[in-house]
Amino acid sequence: MSNAHSLYIDGQWIAGSDTLTNTNPSDTSDVIGEFAQASTDQVQDAITAARRGTREWAKSGLEARYGVLMAIGNELIARKDELGRLLSREEGKTLAEGAGEVYRSGQFFHYYAAEVLRQIDDRADSVRPGVEVETRREPVGVVGIISPWNFPLATAVWKIAPALAFGNAVIFKPANLVPASAWALAEIISRQELPAGTFNLLMGSGSQVGDALISSPEIDAVSFTGSLEVGRRVAAATAGNLVKCQLEMGSKNALIVADDANLDLAVEAAFAGAYSGTGQKCTASSRLIVTEAVHDAFVEKLVEKLKTIKVGHALEEGVHLGPVVDSRQLESNLSWIERGKKDGATLVFGGERLERDTDGFFMAPTLFTDTRNDMAINREEVFGPIACVIKVRDYEEAIATLNDTNFGLTAGIITDSLKLASDFKARAETGCVMVNLATAGTDYHVPFGGRKDSSFGPREQGRYAREFYTQVKTCYVKA
Repeated sequence: MSNAHSLYIDGQWIAGSDTLTNTNPSDTSDVIGEFAQASTDQVQDAITAARRGTREWAKSGLEARYGVLMAIGNELIARKDELGRLLSREEGKTLAEGAGEVYRSGQFFHYYAAEVLRQIDDRADSVRPGVEVETRREPVGVVGIISPWNFPLATAVWKIAPALAFGNAVIFKPANLVPASAWALAEIISRQELPAGTFNLLMGSGSQVGDALISSPEIDAVSFTGSLEVGRRVAAATAGNLVKCQLEMGSKNALIVADDANLDLAVEAAFAGAYSGTGQKCTASSRLIVTEAVHDAFVEKLVEKLKTIKVGHALEEGVHLGPVVDSRQLESNLSWIERGKKDGATLVFGGERLERDTDGFFMAPTLFTDTRNDMAINREEVFGPIACVIKVRDYEEAIATLNDTNFGLTAGIITDSLKLASDFKARAETGCVMVNLATAGTDYHVPFGGRKDSSFGPREQGRYAREFYTQVKTCYVKA
């Protein structure tokens, strides 16, 4: 990559009104590059180009769309190690996680390439003799996509791929913490046979670029993943213009460890859910709800697991946890640790910033016990490698505790009981439930999303994506 990384608007690489320096959270002396920042005028330029581009792209043949999406997916998979290294370098997840995210991003494009060829409309007989009825799916139009920093490629791609598959134009605004991965994706897309304006990359701040995008009456839909606070602002802004919106926001996921749980499996699921990706996942299980019969043994085993974890530079072989994404996130995490201790939780492992050979934002994986579900650290989203154990009497108290939250994205249970598993699937008030699996980890061909304050609007991923990226037309014909 060169040191100058431009915006991509209307089929052209264009300088922004300013630039942003992107640095490595594992080593702040490592500058990844300078990235253009868009002005509000350039947001309008992209919207104008996208309105023109969507008209052309919507008329494209199915095989043309299929070929474009397959080519993007093929290149992502072929370059997974190279782009995975870039992703890990700017976001802080380990090399294995970075390469895995790039590979999965390629799979998303392949899946939606296939969906292009599955677009078959429905017909029905009318209640009126001699009249036929046909329902058609058509592109929604210009889609604004605002993605978060914790999955620089995957979250963006599971929005961009279906948007393009169903004939829409895209204006992509990535998080400003991770512009390099977004730019690399845009560079791949820029070389495809797309009409000018069909895909646009606008890097910049949320307060300038993001607000201008969500406030425009000239876009047709906005898909946003981020915090609850910002999600509410997106909903309010788009509602004012009657613009369709889809929101994935905060979470406070829980993993139940039942009386009959396999504790080795429970520890692995708890670790993968709470600490992988340095805990910076919307699906992270930050609440570990454990029945009193197995509480002490579970905590002992989890602490022993945490003692074996290597925290370090994300690009270093053998590292289990990289840094958190930046200094603000680290400060937030450490303040939550102090808040937990102040409120009466017992810190049994971690809780401190770590020093390594490079200047980075490293912290130890942290575990609290003796926590209550009404503590702030169990009510609000903490985006870091911090988990809290909540001891409960039995399964009934566990399921009540799990549901006692304003969020509802994912939930899990570790149990050998088919009865408990079936009851849990029915009673967990979340969009996704996992039995004997970590709460983090979902498939690309099935719907993803939550309930309560975690999500708003149609589901993402799988065939359910068409509910957001298309609009329905009903046609009546009298022969």
